Amino acid sequence: MPLPRKARRPPAVRRGTRSADVRRARRVLAIESAGIEAVGARLDQSFDRALALLQACRGKVVVTGLGKSGLIGRKIAATFSSTGTPALFLHSGEALHGDSGMLARGDVVVALSYSGETEVVQLLPLLKRLALPLIVFTGQPRSTLAKAAEVVLDVSVPEEACPLGLAPTASTTAQLALGDALALGLLERRGFKVDDFAQLHPLGALGRRLLKVEDLMHRGDAVPLVRVGSSFHDTILEMTTKRLGITGVADDKGALAGVVTDGDLRRALERDEDVRALRAGDVMTANPKVVSGNALAAEALAIMERHSITSLFIVDAGRVPQGILHIHDLLQANIV
Repeated sequence: MPLPRKARRPPAVRRGTRSADVRRARRVLAIESAGIEAVGARLDQSFDRALALLQACRGKVVVTGLGKSGLIGRKIAATFSSTGTPALFLHSGEALHGDSGMLARGDVVVALSYSGETEVVQLLPLLKRLALPLIVFTGQPRSTLAKAAEVVLDVSVPEEACPLGLAPTASTTAQLALGDALALGLLERRGFKVDDFAQLHPLGALGRRLLKVEDLMHRGDAVPLVRVGSSFHDTILEMTTKRLGITGVADDKGALAGVVTDGDLRRALERDEDVRALRAGDVMTANPKVVSGNALAAEALAIMERHSITSLFIVDAGRVPQGILHIHDLLQANIV
C-alpha cells in the first residue's frame, strides 16, 4: 500500500511581492477609470438622441453583441429590464441561425462591437428590412456598423488595462458604464419610482427592502377591533379570537381612539377589584402609534423597535383602521 504523500506547503511569498500586486491592481483600476472618464468627456447630443429613441420604443430593446461585448450586452439588457425598459439579449452569432426571430417591428436594437466589424454587421440587412432603429456602442466611429446606425456612441478608450494590450478590459468597462447611464437616464425620463422597482423585484433582498406595509398587513375580519363602549369581557374575547395580543378601540365615528394590549388588561386587573363594569375605553392606551399602508415594511419595523411595541395599526387619513401589522409578519417576510 503506497504511503500517503506529505502535504505540500504553499510557496513562500517573497518580500515585496504583495505590494507589487497591489500596484498592478491600482494601475488596472486607474486605466479603467480613465477609460470611463474619456467616454464621459465625449458625450454629446448623440446620447440625448439615443435616449429619445429608447424612450419612444413601442416594442422591446434588443441588445446584441459577441464575445466580451456580448457578455456586457447581457448585463445591459438585464439593467434595462429591471428599471422598467423591456429588453432582451440577442447573441449575434445565434441570430444568424434563427434567433433573429425575436426581432419585430417597433423594437430598437443596441449593438455592441468595439471594432464595428464583427459578425454583428451581418445583421444589418435584417434590421434595415424591419426598419429597426440601431444604436451602436463602438470604439471605431467610422466602422461599417457605425455607418449603418442612427446613433453612434463612441466607447473608445486611451488604452486597455491588459499589459499585453489584447484582452478587452477598459473598453468593456466603458461599455458597461455607458449602458448603465442609458438605463438610468430612461428611468428618470419615465418617472420610474420605488413602487415600480419593487414590483419588478418581488423576491430577494431588494424585494424585501421595498415591501410595503399593505403587502403584509392583516385585513378585514382578521383585524381585532372593538368600540369604546365594549365590555371588558368582549374586549378580552376579541383579543383571544384574533390571537394577536392586541385589539384596536374605535370611537363613535370609527376612528382609532386607542388600543388594548395584554399589558393594559393586567394593569386593569391590578388596579380594579371588579373589572366587570369596565369598558374598552377605560383600559385602552390612547393615541397609539400608527402607520400608513404606503409606508415601507422596514419603516414599520423601525417604529416598532423604537417604541418597543409588537403591533401597528394601519389607518387612513381619518384614522379609520384599515389593517394591522404584527412583528411576526415582518419576521416571516425576512424584514430585518
